Formats: sequence, C-alpha cells, structure tokens
Amino acid sequence: MIERRARQIASAVLIVAACLLARHDAIAQATPTPLGGLSLEKKQGKISVLIDGEVFTEYVYTDTPKPYLYPIVGPTGAKMTRNYPMVQGIKGEQTDHPHHRSMWFAHGSVNGYDLWAEGKNKGTTITSAEPEAQITGGLSADISTRNKWLAPDGKEIGSDRTTIRVSHYSDKSRVIDYITVITAQPDKPLVFGDTKEGMMAMRVHPAIRLKGEVATGHAINSAGDKDLDVWGKRAKWVAYWGQIDGKTCGVAIFDSPENLRHPTWWHARDYGLVAANPFGIHDFEKKPKGTGDYTLQEGQQLILRYRFVFFEGTPQDADIAGKYKFWAEPKAPASEPTE
Repeated sequence: MIERRARQIASAVLIVAACLLARHDAIAQATPTPLGGLSLEKKQGKISVLIDGEVFTEYVYTDTPKPYLYPIVGPTGAKMTRNYPMVQGIKGEQTDHPHHRSMWFAHGSVNGYDLWAEGKNKGTTITSAEPEAQITGGLSADISTRNKWLAPDGKEIGSDRTTIRVSHYSDKSRVIDYITVITAQPDKPLVFGDTKEGMMAMRVHPAIRLKGEVATGHAINSAGDKDLDVWGKRAKWVAYWGQIDGKTCGVAIFDSPENLRHPTWWHARDYGLVAANPFGIHDFEKKPKGTGDYTLQEGQQLILRYRFVFFEGTPQDADIAGKYKFWAEPKAPASEPTE
C-alpha cells in the first residue's frame, strides 16, 4: 500500500514537472533570447546606450524644454525617428511641430498648463538630479531619472521618476521600456486635462509615415484597424512600418494592461506622430469636453508603463501580437522605480 502510494506521488510529481518544463519551453520559444554587448557612455547632459560599440540611443536631459531620446537606431542600422528639430536640413523631412523631439513623455494640459508644446507661456520638464545609469545583468541598460514639471512661471506642479530600460534580442529586435511614476504635489492635486496633445510619444522616420515626399509606411493596431483608421481608436498596441534605405522595418508601441484606462487611445497621425494618450477622450470620441479629465490627488502617484519594439520586416514577420501577449501577461518584465 505504502509503495503504491509512493509510486502515485512520484508519478504526479513527474507529470507536474513535465507540465512546468513544457510551459518553460513554450515561453522560451515565444521569447527571443536577450543579448549582451550593451554599454553606456555619460557625457555632459547626455547618456548614450551602445550595442557592440555603436550608438543605439541617447538620453538628452539638459538644454531642452523636456528630456528625450535621440537618435534611435533600429535593427537594420537606420534611424527610426525624425531628425528635426535636433538636426535640420535632412531631405524629405518636414519641419512642422518642432516640439516633436524623437521620443518623449509629456502632456498638453497639466493643471491647465501645456507641457507638450514648447515656447512662450508653455510649461517645461526639467531633470532635478543627475540621472543614474547602469548595465543590469549584462543584458539591459537602465537609465533612472527624476524630473520636475514646471508651470511657465517656474513653479513646480508635479514630478516624475522614470526608468528607461534598453535591451536587444536574438531576433534582432531592439526594445525600450518606459516606466514612469508621476507624483502630485503634497499640497495640490495634479489634473490631466482632456486633450489629444499627449502623452507617451514618438515621431517616426519620414519613410515609415503614411504620407509625405518619401513615405512608404503603413500602420496597424491590435484591433485590426489600419492606416488612417488607427487615429483616436483604443488598442493594446500600434505599429508603424515601411522601407528605410530599401529595408523593411518598423516600430510598435505597447500599452500595459496595468495602465490607467487600458487599452489606451492613440494620437497616431499619418505624418508620423504616434502617441499613447489615456486622457483625450473628448477629441478621440467626440464626447463632452472634460470627459477625459483625470485628477491625481495630493501626494498620490500614477504609474504608466510602455514598451517600444523596433523590428525588421512587417509586424506579422516580427510577431508583434505574440510579443505583446508575452510582455503583457501576466505582467511587464521591467521593474518599476520605487521612491
């Protein structure tokens, strides 16, 4: 009796182990292997992330109305974002919206102030302490930064602590995770206004936009909407792709299931702006103005997580839907910053 019971227990253990191994194998097959070869260089007002000695991206945080990432080099070796306004005079590039700085995080109505646009009477985002940068486990590069959100008169209205995690994989995809913890002032709420102008944003390379002199691009979202139809729609992710220097490549932006009002709305334009925006419901759905307002009470925090995947080929070739599913379930792999 005892021996039979022992055999039954042993058999059950083997079954459970086999199931766990099968799940592990499935996960391994669904996820490309992360690669090393990452390094960091810190210069005045800038942190460079390199892959095998070549710049992938740079975090710029001084002498600018808001921090941004530029350039961002994709797996084919092409720059994936517009050069303007950082570099001017590039053939085929438009010079509209000079506040569209490659990749950035900002909103157009925070306590009534515009931190999205730039110039007179606009708010700004400044880095309040020297950012920290490190290679984690040899497989990812982390940049951690604290920022103050300022009204046009210089008064602080809110703050954030952001971790930017960079990694690359054996399928040649390159990844940037953005994890931002927003904190309201201890004595005043932080009110995000209902406007399409925001928030986690990117201005793509002109060749992968949908219209323009050199445009070859297409767009699709997780709901199956395509090209012009992705604007203002709710979706788990949006991807833009086309041909840069004769090679097909693109970028997908993921919205975490843990984010406020997931799946988010997308301020995704045919001229190359792609932005995840949980607050612009009035503009996106033509509902009464103020429908998208959101108040973060005194001292409270809001955490937002996004992933950018730069890939070769089309979204189908790169299995963007599968990459999103693995990243989103059960949780985003990038750890969030703590206070």
